Amino acid sequence: MMRALLAALGVAMLAVIWLGPLPQLARQSFAAHMAMHMGVVAVAAPLVALALAGSAHDPTRRRSWLAAPIAASMFELIVVWGWHAPALHQAARLHAAAFVLEQGSFLLAGLLLWLTAAGGGRQRRQAGAGVGVAALLFTSMHMTLLGALLTLATRPLFGHARVETAHALADQQLGGALMLIAGGASYLIGGLWLSARMLRGVGASPQREPLSLALSERKRVEG
Repeated sequence: MMRALLAALGVAMLAVIWLGPLPQLARQSFAAHMAMHMGVVAVAAPLVALALAGSAHDPTRRRSWLAAPIAASMFELIVVWGWHAPALHQAARLHAAAFVLEQGSFLLAGLLLWLTAAGGGRQRRQAGAGVGVAALLFTSMHMTLLGALLTLATRPLFGHARVETAHALADQQLGGALMLIAGGASYLIGGLWLSARMLRGVGASPQREPLSLALSERKRVEG
């Protein structure tokens, strides 16, 4: 039931982002473009990934080469920073094919990172939780860094400045603040959640150990 709810919320979020007014607004507003970006990678992707994680539809259970959180985090860094290079960002803003490629790569990078960090079989989730935490926290750091750079910039970096420069700069700073808050917070919360899950697993293991030792001792005595 919970998986279905998470999946439905994730898909609904994508529908709001892609089928609502944001794509049209993003042609003139950097902040609207950033709202789409954060909605995809920081809200929709984790919801869908957590719905799939550990289930029969989790691709990381069947393909071990996908279970590499650090590599997934580096891939997301390349995708996010690459599409915020002025030339690529301008292409995505003005050309439909580039826009679809950008949004698709954001979703793919987000799903891959969250699935590799939180998915897989039970044994892999326990053994690889620490690496997943590191990957999510690293992503939180680079999202925060890029958001800070955009917020603190003293001039417009992108081609939305068909209006006066002061308005374009304020719009860019608002977009940077959205990344700083939403992007940084989403992955930080995910890392803390995985840390808590890992600590619960560590705390539970000593409770099981005496029972296993008692059973082994009993078999030895009976033997």
